[in-house]
Amino acid sequence: MRPLFHPALEDIRPEAILYALSDPERAAIFAWLSGAGCGGTCSALGQLGERVIPKSSLSNHFKVLRESGLILSERQGIEMRNQTRCAELDKRFPGLIKAILTAYGQIPGQPKTD
Repeated sequence: MRPLFHPALEDIRPEAILYALSDPERAAIFAWLSGAGCGGTCSALGQLGERVIPKSSLSNHFKVLRESGLILSERQGIEMRNQTRCAELDKRFPGLIKAILTAYGQIPGQPKTD
């Protein structure tokens, strides 16, 4: 298996974060992970509100979040565990993540149910 790409903290760009969170589904996934504490698996997020997200779309959303530096992913057997890098990101870009999630009306741990 190929190793997963995770940018170093100093390589994370604000435009990558803005792009990754410009999609409402990715913002909802990230907000859910932010409130999950120990992180979550891809399969646990297959449904946001009433909408079921296809596995291929979900995989792409996680890839974009990971490559933008918003989350860390780790393979555990056949599952992929994901957790946010909120603490690190808040030190590098104070208030950015909170402002974006607030603009979406997201409460960490509760996906938006439009």
